[in-house]
Amino acid sequence: MPTAVQGTAAFGKFMQVLQLVADAPGPMTTAELTRASGFPRPTLHRIVAALLAEGLLREAEGGGSYELGPRLMALASRSWGRSGLRGAAGEALRQLRDTTGETVHLAVPSGTRMVYIEKLESPSAVRMASRVGSSMPMHSTAVGKAYLAALDEARREALLPTLELTRHTDHTVVRPEALRRQLQRVQADGWSVDDEENEAGITCYGAVIRGGQGEPVGAVSVSTLRYRQPADVQAAYVQPLLAAVQAISARIAGMPTSDEA
Repeated sequence: MPTAVQGTAAFGKFMQVLQLVADAPGPMTTAELTRASGFPRPTLHRIVAALLAEGLLREAEGGGSYELGPRLMALASRSWGRSGLRGAAGEALRQLRDTTGETVHLAVPSGTRMVYIEKLESPSAVRMASRVGSSMPMHSTAVGKAYLAALDEARREALLPTLELTRHTDHTVVRPEALRRQLQRVQADGWSVDDEENEAGITCYGAVIRGGQGEPVGAVSVSTLRYRQPADVQAAYVQPLLAAVQAISARIAGMPTSDEA
């Protein structure tokens, strides 16, 4: 009989808890994790404490519940960096940055947040504080709203009540019905905007990337200082952004872009 590897059972329990948190539509409480895992409460408390200490889980805003932590986000972003979406998007993101002259982000969903897996800085002297591996709320970011609007109605309505609609600036939308109206506008327009909703003085334009079956898999944003926006943001930012996500979507779906057809 094969010899069991020491620590395998404990590792399996840690992974089970992480998977439960990753699969949940929102942060999970200790009680919910105890019921879902079947572990005794003391065992579950020890696992959560260890995962928190290692940065694999973190306490969600408001306290009392847990979501995936920053160390896990950073590991995930490195994985994306070696293959998959980040690699497929590279050329289009560089072209978008060069065309707009602004900072470009690529983000993927993780629970109730979006994680930046790529960032190309603006060549201007003013730089954004964001970084690869950081996670951002969906309700107040262009990438988050682009992703939410692209979900099918059932998935979106299941996810919306789990979002923590925290106010980050005076412009942040914190009422569920107001957010739904914003998402309806995004669906109609095909792109989203964060008009100083996440950070004062910063405006971002976002659009979704779709996989081979049309499902949303990530989003791209162009971020700019509000004071230096041109009069025609459609031509300056939105049209290049839509061209970029179309090219990325076509590439990951294994289809030629319109330029190659």
